[in-house]
Amino acid sequence: MSEPDTDFSLKETSPNIGGGRVSGSEKLTSSFDLVEQLHFLYVKMVRAKGLLPSPCNPFVEVKVGNYEGTTKSLENNPDPEWNQVFAFSKDRIQAVTVEITVRNKESSTNDKVVGKLRFDIPDIPSRVPPDSPLAPQWYSLEDENGSKGERGELMLAIWMGTQADEVFPDAWHSDAASVNGESIANTRSKVYISPRLWYLRINIIQAQDLVPMNNKRIPQVYVKAMLGNMALRSRFSPDKSLNPTWNEDLMFVAAEPFDDPLMLSVVDKLSDNKEEVLGSCSIHLSKVEKRLMPIPIEANWYNLEQSVQDNRNNKEVRFASRLHLRVCLDGGYHVLDESIYYSSDFRATSKFLWPPAIGVLELGILNASGLLPMKSKNGRGTTDAYCVAKYGPKWVRTRTIVNSFAPKWNEQYTWDVYDPYTVITIGVFDNCHLQGGSNAVDSQDRRIGKVRIRLSTLNADRIYTLSYPLIVLEPNGVKKTGEIQLSVRFTCSSTWNLLQSYTQPLFPQMHYLLPLSVYQIESLRHQATHTLSSRLRRAEPPLQSEVVEYMLDVGSNVWSLRRGRANLERLLAAFNLLVEAWKWFDQIRKWKNPISTMAVHFLYSMLILFPDMILPLVFLICVVHGASQYRKRPRHPPHMDTKLSLVESVQSDDFDEEFDTFPTSKNVKVLKKRYDRLRSIAGRMMTIIGDLATQAERLNSMLSWRDPRATSLFMAFCLIACIAFYLVPWRFFALGFGFFGMRHPRFRISIPSMPQNFFKRLPARTDSMI
Repeated sequence: MSEPDTDFSLKETSPNIGGGRVSGSEKLTSSFDLVEQLHFLYVKMVRAKGLLPSPCNPFVEVKVGNYEGTTKSLENNPDPEWNQVFAFSKDRIQAVTVEITVRNKESSTNDKVVGKLRFDIPDIPSRVPPDSPLAPQWYSLEDENGSKGERGELMLAIWMGTQADEVFPDAWHSDAASVNGESIANTRSKVYISPRLWYLRINIIQAQDLVPMNNKRIPQVYVKAMLGNMALRSRFSPDKSLNPTWNEDLMFVAAEPFDDPLMLSVVDKLSDNKEEVLGSCSIHLSKVEKRLMPIPIEANWYNLEQSVQDNRNNKEVRFASRLHLRVCLDGGYHVLDESIYYSSDFRATSKFLWPPAIGVLELGILNASGLLPMKSKNGRGTTDAYCVAKYGPKWVRTRTIVNSFAPKWNEQYTWDVYDPYTVITIGVFDNCHLQGGSNAVDSQDRRIGKVRIRLSTLNADRIYTLSYPLIVLEPNGVKKTGEIQLSVRFTCSSTWNLLQSYTQPLFPQMHYLLPLSVYQIESLRHQATHTLSSRLRRAEPPLQSEVVEYMLDVGSNVWSLRRGRANLERLLAAFNLLVEAWKWFDQIRKWKNPISTMAVHFLYSMLILFPDMILPLVFLICVVHGASQYRKRPRHPPHMDTKLSLVESVQSDDFDEEFDTFPTSKNVKVLKKRYDRLRSIAGRMMTIIGDLATQAERLNSMLSWRDPRATSLFMAFCLIACIAFYLVPWRFFALGFGFFGMRHPRFRISIPSMPQNFFKRLPARTDSMI
């Protein structure tokens, strides 16, 4: 349950982007025109030479007011080289000078000053890309009294710039001044590229000349395949012999570069708890054939190795058995790592099958407001927020704004667009890896909220500046954790290609020529998400597994009573047009408005007498209705709808069940309650399915002679109808049927009609059910 006053609506905003030139529909083309311009004081510390005393352990302190950044210390190096950049937010600078101090690290409490430099902030030059980088210069170090001596020289560059500067992503930021050591890397903005994923198909044909440990028993064998830490197994061979056959496909998700080999083993099951490996082989994926279309590839024999111990306990490898396989990498599929309904990409693995790009998507991540405290630090609540956006194989991560409930990122990113029926996902997280040590390793980044934007709902070349509510579901209900302000623009390079994409298949041809089963799709998606999370976790800074899984909606197919009810209401709402049409027709047939009823009689007569006008009139009605709805068209792309999702009207127990682990961790009493409720729902569903089956069986029994009299009556009716429709034009029957259905209520009785009575008396197989 949520608080009654919580506002989950989408709001249009007017940020000062593009130098204040954006009105909401103006097209801008300059770099970083979708974000507010932020000004920074940059100090690039390059290197030093001739430092005294020699040898020394030099490091540099850069101090601007209360903010202080420090380079790493280089031991025994009088000519150190750092190449480190410091960025100080101009909005927070309260000093008038920049103090740069070179120190000799001697102890943790006393570091001797080697030399100093001072720069007046008003005299610092400005630099705006695409200007070339400012050239570093040598400066002679001064002592504490301001006099120059033989203290060495320092090469640096200092300038005023914006977030468009190329050094911005890797710079040390004053926003994260409280973060030290290796944790600084976790605060920087980065771009990640997902590894290219392939479907690895293994067609297991047969094995030959197996050598079991016990020759007197019939082996019961299957094939076990392993790729990395993923394992699959075939069914038991139906052939109880030493030359078993399978003809079965196993499929893995493999990621480039192919580090792990494919391991195959033929296993004989001796008992419930005992198995024997009859042989194994290893296949390097770099040598596996790649195919783009479902063309059969050549099968190969692979020798199976078997380790045997001799009398001296020495292991000996024998080659006796063989395994017949077809192994290939299918590049014609799109490897699904997201749900089909909000996928960000549908391209095939192989670049040779990619369609041309139809446009560019630009996203400006401006700021967030009203964030809730996500953790406690020094006895008070705090939030260290960062954003992650995913579209296609490209992931972007903003820098972390430390200790702020209203962080300002103002970072802009672009993606190539290949299909408008795609979704970009933006998530906000609390960084829990800034303290270092074992606590940072064990902690997980907390989710603050997520936004999805479907590109097909965006007008081309228009800038949308919107504030999205950040919503999270928790076991105790739905919670609004803040708002995030975004600016989005979809630029179309070719209108013809954009319109043509609506007529193309959604997936590559391989999905239709050699389709995968629902079970295979779910299993392969699980493998793909696991592979992506493990690879992105190895990046620097790492993209944590909990972040990747939240962005990819892992677990979205887990049972949820709330989501089931919401889907049922969506289904009913989709048929609302038919319901409204029936209500209108019911008013016509009941003569609520005699003038309208007479007009419908006249229009119906014209359509029956002139049937060539039926289809043109239907399409004309669609055009008129669509034109009338143009003024009511949505002005903004859709967002997370709490009412549609029924998150505001369900009980806390439903959320507790939705967030339960799999397998469950609840006690027996709670499980009994939920099981009884599930049985009640399933009982109603069983009744509905039984009623549908009964109606279908009655329809089949019309000519099945289960009821000889009913079948005879129906055949007689069909014979009479055949003669009548042959002799009388069909339009007269249609005209009479329509007038009969719209007859005046005084000529209508409330009892069921003759056809209804006949149909309900037809036999079904219900009486055969036990």
